[in-house]
Amino acid sequence: MKIKKVYLALLTVIAINIGSIPIAHAEIPSVTVMSRNIYLGADVGTALELIPNLPAAAQYMWDQVKQTDFSNRAKILATEINQSSSDVIGLQEATIWYCKKYPWSKKVEVFNFTEQLLDALEGRYELVSKDGVKALNPGFSINPIPFLTKVNDEQTFAEVFGSSSAACGFETGDALLVKKSDNLEVIEVGNSEYEDSYSIVPTIMTIYRGYSWADIKVSGVPTRFVTTHLESLWDENKVPNSAKQAMQLVSDLSNTKMPVIVMGDFNADPRDPRSKYQPNPGEQPVQSQACHANANTCNAYLIMSQAGYKDAGPDSLDPKNYTWGMNALLTGADPKRLIAAKLMGNDYGFTDRLDYIFSKNGTESISSQIIGIQGDYGSDHAGVVATIALPKQSNVISEKPPAHTPFPISFWQMVIIVLILLTTMLYWRRKKYQIRTTT
Repeated sequence: MKIKKVYLALLTVIAINIGSIPIAHAEIPSVTVMSRNIYLGADVGTALELIPNLPAAAQYMWDQVKQTDFSNRAKILATEINQSSSDVIGLQEATIWYCKKYPWSKKVEVFNFTEQLLDALEGRYELVSKDGVKALNPGFSINPIPFLTKVNDEQTFAEVFGSSSAACGFETGDALLVKKSDNLEVIEVGNSEYEDSYSIVPTIMTIYRGYSWADIKVSGVPTRFVTTHLESLWDENKVPNSAKQAMQLVSDLSNTKMPVIVMGDFNADPRDPRSKYQPNPGEQPVQSQACHANANTCNAYLIMSQAGYKDAGPDSLDPKNYTWGMNALLTGADPKRLIAAKLMGNDYGFTDRLDYIFSKNGTESISSQIIGIQGDYGSDHAGVVATIALPKQSNVISEKPPAHTPFPISFWQMVIIVLILLTTMLYWRRKKYQIRTTT
């Protein structure tokens, strides 16, 4: 009898414990995303210092593009993507390098970084598109202009143009890639522009920025994905264009009620604007009358945060999570920069956090990491990867963001470019004539 009572008591305990085990909930939908500035391949800042000698600037950039060889970098980036198992990837500096032999010739694609990366991914990913619209937004570009942007490269041009030289330029922008999967269904795609731009040479050379977006069902949950690259250049005692562009982005997405994930190079560190006492090897915006200490209106990162966007990546204030930048040739950290980085607490030569993944509307970051900080470098930036939980059973599809139109070259810009071209041609003809008459 005692044995029977003990047996019954044991069964009761087991039954109670089984009853206390929670019933498994339906799996929470999630998505893994990556933000990756893949680097146009050359140091634009140094090249700009060579202006007005445009041929020298063009040759300088072309030589660096050849040295940083994207065909090799694409393999490194593809390995990172495959290891991360990312579902959606936001690219910045998705660059196409064009060249042409004669003023009347069509420009020819010599390097197309997005296509090269997709080739390296061996068909596992594709450029997001729907109804003929691609999530590929051209931004900053310098057209190939004969004589002005002429470069020499016999190895490349002999086969393409039958000569040793050609006029070259580039177009760099933003792109969204998506994994080929039954759990990912593209609903709609679009591209838009920022109204604030930065002029390097007034009227002639202006940097335009924008963003690409796509609404994609992730395990049935409609989610808006955005990739963008805000302006890096800024003027003293002015609100940086990156901050103005972030304000427009927040406004453009303000009617988005479904989950939204924004990936990008925001060219803003949480420490900006810096005081004169703070280390600033990356030459980020500094404090001024327009941008005093804690001036939230001058910092794109803070603007996103104040608008309710959560930073889904690793702690942006931790120096170990800085994402910029390697030297222009991607051979490692610049020695001077490495010293500054180590003093801050980063052992890899990165001194600023510029790259982020933001999310909003019922999303929660599950895990995140910084990639590309050591070993073979696919870019001068590190990348950010995050797995984000989405709200269950959400069927909301929001109205699409405003379609701000691109900013084409105006009539007067074209007139000035033509005048410069004609002046240059006359100069070289006179030079050749002088050489002939003196020999």
